[in-house]
Amino acid sequence: MGHILWVEPVFKEMIWGGKQLKEKYGYAIPSDQTGECWAPSAHPNGDNTIKEGEFKGQTLSKVFDEHRELFGNIKDKQFPLLVKIIDACNDLSVQVHPNDEYAGLHENSLGKTECWYVLDCKEDTKMVMGHHAKTKEELVKAIENDDYDQLLNKFDIKKGDFFYIPSGTIHAICKGSLIYEAQQSSDITYRVYDYHRKDKDGNERQLHVKQSIDVTTVPYKPYDLAKQVEETIENGTRKELVSSNYLTLNKYDMTGYNKVKNDKPFQLVSIIEGQGTVEGKEVKKGDHFVIRFYSPLETIGGGIVLEPNGVKRRKRKEINEHDIKKENIEKNIKEDIKENIKKNGNDNAEKNRKEKSVIYKQIEEKYLAAGFFPPLTA
Repeated sequence: MGHILWVEPVFKEMIWGGKQLKEKYGYAIPSDQTGECWAPSAHPNGDNTIKEGEFKGQTLSKVFDEHRELFGNIKDKQFPLLVKIIDACNDLSVQVHPNDEYAGLHENSLGKTECWYVLDCKEDTKMVMGHHAKTKEELVKAIENDDYDQLLNKFDIKKGDFFYIPSGTIHAICKGSLIYEAQQSSDITYRVYDYHRKDKDGNERQLHVKQSIDVTTVPYKPYDLAKQVEETIENGTRKELVSSNYLTLNKYDMTGYNKVKNDKPFQLVSIIEGQGTVEGKEVKKGDHFVIRFYSPLETIGGGIVLEPNGVKRRKRKEINEHDIKKENIEKNIKEDIKENIKKNGNDNAEKNRKEKSVIYKQIEEKYLAAGFFPPLTA
């Protein structure tokens, strides 16, 4: 069974979209107003199809539902993450997303915490991130008075900038941006402001003012970039851009052969620069895939890779209990092996090997039953 799921992107036409997805990545986009590439995605509004291998032709959501063992048997009711590449030929609306609790109650959906990595942008491109209101009353007053020039926190961006955007954060991508977005698998957006733009019939797009006020965090607190961690790998670097309760995002800058450890139930991979091979298969920028449960990855080539996973961090008490329980399992396994060797005799190597093989086959079941990831080798 292959440990990589290669996915076919889904494209979304938007009034603010352009053609950079074709020009930068060679995608066969539906029109010159294509705003979004969804990949990897198992969301019903943009479910990816597996391109090759054992599950060719099946959707990612179907494989997730029917083969949860490929994803570490996580308990999530739905595939937890969604990755997009966004081409903003014009300004997107100023918007905000709800948290899990509000979205579950009002939208029957996950909430939406996300992060952005600036793939490219034109000179003097702006971004909206956060607001200047100190209280909810100030927020409401600014919205009622249409005073967005004073309310919104707007600034210049450059290629390589990174932003973590918890639910409740007012934000907007502005024209001239090409953005990589990793997020919770949610399509719930509340528009706060849309610049009073009108469609061909003279109508403004619907706003969601009440919901926006309900869910906006006041005051705004930007993410602390000092929390990022960088390390040297065999040929290149790995930088952890963010690690939260909703997702972890790693950026790999590779210059040659690397064996990338995967100690998570699964990882989503997007190649954003360069070319090379992954497990012997040629890859290039714009390719996306899912690495299945606890599979390492061998890569050759130069480029930049973004890799999110959606494993929630555990509290310290849970970690301690987890480690103690795992140690007990490992202790029992070692005792089983030792007892079988003693019983069969050290001189019977072939029988010992067979006994070990039987035990090793049980190891994965023991780990999975206890909620852990089995080791690559026993």
